[in-house]
Amino acid sequence: MEKDKIMRCITTDGSIMAVAIDAGNIVHTAQCIHHTSPVATAALGRLLTASSMMGAMLKRKGATVTLKINGGGPLGTVVAVADSQGNCRGSVEHPGLEMPLKPNGKLDVGGAVGTNGMLAVIRDQGEGDPYVGHIEIATGEIAEDVTAYYAKSEQIPTVCALGVLLDKEDHKVLLAGGLLIQALPGADDQALQRLEQNVAALEPVTTMLAKGMTIEEICRKTLEGFEVEVLDTFDVGYACPCSKERVKRALVTLGPEELVTLANEEGVMEAKCHYCGRSYEFTQKELESLAKSLSRPSDKED
Repeated sequence: MEKDKIMRCITTDGSIMAVAIDAGNIVHTAQCIHHTSPVATAALGRLLTASSMMGAMLKRKGATVTLKINGGGPLGTVVAVADSQGNCRGSVEHPGLEMPLKPNGKLDVGGAVGTNGMLAVIRDQGEGDPYVGHIEIATGEIAEDVTAYYAKSEQIPTVCALGVLLDKEDHKVLLAGGLLIQALPGADDQALQRLEQNVAALEPVTTMLAKGMTIEEICRKTLEGFEVEVLDTFDVGYACPCSKERVKRALVTLGPEELVTLANEEGVMEAKCHYCGRSYEFTQKELESLAKSLSRPSDKED
């Protein structure tokens, strides 16, 4: 599977950081896995793109960030999870939802997501309790909601731009990308003003990608007038860490009595991962063995 690219840049005066991603393959993979409608593809694609950039900003290896948005709209809950390498996965509650286009001909992501609900951001550093931040949804268009999250929950001046472009005929993903710009504590009024002017003049991310601009060129255009240092560039993709062993660990939380009742009439239980669609089968014998291993410690005590 072809990988996408993500890049992190910083101004040499340490005042502004920018992250840009070309996420076409990630969003196309999600579309294929979940068989999403055009509006569901756009919503899930934007959230995946945002999660990948936010994941790439995590400092600790093994850390993850989860974005969960539900605005009470017909799309239901949309979830994206990314690791510290920017690899991500996601799901959408109603992937087949069809919505009329907005008067300007664009997909109505805000109408599908809704504006009566919350965006939750969960950062898990892999030790201790995860950090959970919530904000009320601003527009349901996702980029504005991520921007609002940083401003309200973390008090970090941020600009987030996300885009997913679909073919008008077959609705396949043509382009997808994102840009996340943050003012760091060293940013003075002059730097913020210059950044504001740059952002106001920016074209949509998918327009810049369609023109053949690289993510480095997008970062440099965003930070025009600043000296820019590229921190790193790396491959990212749609990746799910699910396995039969992980499913087994989830099953043992049910307890032995419930475990032995899970198989169907054919004597098989099937568990399907809602992020990647992979199926894992457990026979009645495997379930009984698992239940037996759980009840053993209490047997020994007797």
